[in-house]
Amino acid sequence: MPKVTVHRKAHFNAAHRLYRKDWSEEKNLEVFSKCSNPNFHGHNYELIVSLTGEIDKETGYVYDLGVLSSLIKAEIENSFDHKNLNVEVKEFKNLNPTAENIAVVIYDKLRPHIPTHLDLKITLYETPRNFVSYAGE
Repeated sequence: MPKVTVHRKAHFNAAHRLYRKDWSEEKNLEVFSKCSNPNFHGHNYELIVSLTGEIDKETGYVYDLGVLSSLIKAEIENSFDHKNLNVEVKEFKNLNPTAENIAVVIYDKLRPHIPTHLDLKITLYETPRNFVSYAGE
C-alpha cells in the first residue's frame, strides 16, 4: 500500500519566558531580548501533528484523525492551553520553553500513544513566520 502523511492541526495559547536561571538578568536580556521579560509574554501556538504510514486496507486510513484529535486534546491542549509554561507545566520546570523544546516535549508526550509503524512529526508555529519541526532523533 502507498505511504501517505495525514495531518491534524490544533492550537493552544500559552505564556512563557525565555531565560536561564544560572545567568544574570543582563545576560538573559542580551541573549533572549524581550522574550526574557520577567513578567512573561504569550503566543497563540499553532500545532500540526503529522503521521506517515501505509494506508490500512480495511479502513482506508493511515490513522483515525478523530482519535488523533482526542489524543492531542488530552495530552497537549489540556496540559498547555492557557498556562504559563515555565510555572505550570512540569516538563518546563528546568527546561527553557523555546519553540524547539516545546516541539520536542510535544513529540515525547504523543509518541507513546502512536503505533510504532507510523512516523510522527511535530510542526509548531510560535508566530505565523516562526516555526519549528521535530520528527524524533
